[in-house]
Amino acid sequence: MGLGLGMGGGGVAGLSPGRPQAGFPRGGKRSASPSSELAGGPRLSMAPLAPGPDPWSLLGLFLFRLLLLLPGTAGDGGQGPVPRVKYLAGDGRRPLSLFHQKGLQDFDTLLLSADGGTLYVGARDAVLALDVQDPGVPQLKSMIPWPASDRKKTECAFKKNNETQCFNFIRVLVSLNATHLYVCGTFAFSPACTFIELKDSHLLPISEDKVVEGKGQSPFDPAHKHTAVLVDGTLYSGTMNNFLGSEPILIRTLGPQPVLKTDTFLRWLQPDASFVAAIPSTQVVYFFFEETASEFEFFDKLRTSRVARVCKNDVGGERLLQKKWTTFLKAQLLCTEPGQLPFNVIRHAVLLPGNFSSGPHVYAVFTSQWQVGGTRSSAVCAFSLKDIERAFEGKYKELNKETSRWTTHGVPDDISPRPGSCSAGPSSDKALTFMKAHFLMDEQVVGMPLLVKSGVEYTRLAVEAAQDLDGHSHLVMYLGTTTGALHKAVVSEDGRVHLVEEIQLFPRPEPVLNLQLAPTQGAVFAGFSGGVVRVPRANCSVYESCMDCVLARDPHCAWDPESRICRLLPTPAPRSWRQDVERGSPGWACANGPVGRSLPPQSRPQIIKEVLAVPNSILELPCPHLSALASYHWGQGPAPAPRASSVVYNGSLLLALRDGAGGLYQCWATENGFSYPVVSYWVDSRDQQLALAPDLAGIPRERVEAPLTRVGGGAAPAAQRSYWPHFLVVTTLLALVLSAALILLLVSPLGALRGRGKVQGCGPLPPGEKAPLSREQHLPPPNGHRTMASSVGVDGDRLGTEVV
Repeated sequence: MGLGLGMGGGGVAGLSPGRPQAGFPRGGKRSASPSSELAGGPRLSMAPLAPGPDPWSLLGLFLFRLLLLLPGTAGDGGQGPVPRVKYLAGDGRRPLSLFHQKGLQDFDTLLLSADGGTLYVGARDAVLALDVQDPGVPQLKSMIPWPASDRKKTECAFKKNNETQCFNFIRVLVSLNATHLYVCGTFAFSPACTFIELKDSHLLPISEDKVVEGKGQSPFDPAHKHTAVLVDGTLYSGTMNNFLGSEPILIRTLGPQPVLKTDTFLRWLQPDASFVAAIPSTQVVYFFFEETASEFEFFDKLRTSRVARVCKNDVGGERLLQKKWTTFLKAQLLCTEPGQLPFNVIRHAVLLPGNFSSGPHVYAVFTSQWQVGGTRSSAVCAFSLKDIERAFEGKYKELNKETSRWTTHGVPDDISPRPGSCSAGPSSDKALTFMKAHFLMDEQVVGMPLLVKSGVEYTRLAVEAAQDLDGHSHLVMYLGTTTGALHKAVVSEDGRVHLVEEIQLFPRPEPVLNLQLAPTQGAVFAGFSGGVVRVPRANCSVYESCMDCVLARDPHCAWDPESRICRLLPTPAPRSWRQDVERGSPGWACANGPVGRSLPPQSRPQIIKEVLAVPNSILELPCPHLSALASYHWGQGPAPAPRASSVVYNGSLLLALRDGAGGLYQCWATENGFSYPVVSYWVDSRDQQLALAPDLAGIPRERVEAPLTRVGGGAAPAAQRSYWPHFLVVTTLLALVLSAALILLLVSPLGALRGRGKVQGCGPLPPGEKAPLSREQHLPPPNGHRTMASSVGVDGDRLGTEVV
């Protein structure tokens, strides 16, 4: 007999002040897990107030009563918006589908076909084609192995101590045309590329004669970051160009144009440059990367984020900068918030085209190279393409070789067209000489921080614009973390960010390696070491009421008043459906018209759980926390829960069933200024049942069975032995032990302080003895002499004499 708590985490986390900032079942859906802090129905338990049959259980009850005096578990103390709902791995309310293949791992690279029906995956030593048209687990269409040769593996093992890297990790996977893919891999530290022929979206075997060297297109080391994008049949790559990983390069290959690359000797890129994204625009291709900042004097190695630009029509120089870029320029990206350290390390970047916001924007994920309070922080910043273009039209920076300082240099008036511009034809020697030393722009590209969150490291980002019922577009971001979580964030028109949910994708924490959004399939695909997880963009059915549906503020979900179900928003959407993404006000959306925040709380529950309890016992009534943004409190009917016979611990109500303790008990949630009952219990006594209140008539009721322990209203039966004396004895012994431990803790420091005042190595002298006056008094007696040694008691009497 004991107290079965069965409760989730402690205190309620709320919005922070200030700026809102492989263990799966094979080939199937993940099974539901009862361990989710928000999952499942409430579990009831009872414990006796009167003596029970076991003194240790009574001792546990006593200690539990002491535990009630302690404060509840603290909520999330991290800075930034809090996910409204969290789903642990395996939560059946947020079903996910996993594809994995025996013998394969490191599903790093994802590519969605033009029709959205096939997902191409680059894994270790293999390329796969998955059918993703139907919901559920992606189905394998075809797979072709592409391992590194034995000779390459032997050479790699000889050069590298870590043989686990001596495989072919796919790093470039692009669609060359409707019939071919272009694929590059590390190939055991000997980069190689090949063409893969397609037939009805199926992969055909690789021919050895089609394998070419991939140096400059794929990194040697699979741990090095890289990027590549195919534009009009031409591949633009950013990667490491040597075995040691000390020569970063931006290179253009394939297509009809000449091969161009950055000049390593001129140090346009720092040796530790790390590329994360390549985004094409009308006339140029932008590369996003981070490197050591050479223009700043800092006591530590300062990292900085950059955006570089090359023109698509660049043909290289004729006498100077032959086979080199003549339009390479780079500028600093700045993502920071007042009062915080800058987020100077870029992790990923994507472009959202179209008419959302005020034009095309680049959304990038940043972290900081410094830790605050032992944890790292992440930020998502938005950069307008207009701001990026303006920075490349501004002034340059110039390195003074005498002082080794960077200074501002204006646009030269005697060179036309402007150096670094995308003008037709080759540039003059004077313009190329200027470009060799003036590749860094003076103006910074300042981004707008949308989301700032501490204690989280974001790795990947996918974005889309979703329309609500009113036709307004909302930016939706999907963010992968280093611990395998996926955050879904919605940005309102005023720039505030609302985290709809957090989904733990994997049973063990590991980074999300890649994210691929499939709008036509209504899903996001996440690649990780063990496979590919399909995540539906929304699971609206988890919101069981109009209030919960509207408070979720998910633009993909809306409340259908006819079927009384929260549904996925179709296109076109019925006008009778309810949604309020911008304000999240159930008082407006769930009523028959705009009644504002003055709508009284909805006290009539949708269902009542009946509990038949035993008098003189403790009843635990759980309260499922549907939202981490809400605050919760208990009430008995319209009044607060009685303090004399109840206590709230970790959200559950512990009710002492005395006379008059039955009736209606409701757990209330207050979120965004609106209150509603989360769960309602009708507590009744077996001995004297209460009549259900008239105002609760017509509400569906559900009988909840609880484990009962019969105690007996008064004295225990004759055959039942009373352990009350044992309880008193154990409690007294516990108090004595705690007191003795406290005394020892106090005495030990006093003894240590007293010992410091004594001469080291000398103890106290017996009474009546004096300290020696000179060294001679301690000299040993001559050989052959007899001395008398005596012992003296504490009262001065002689105890005995010994001849030595």
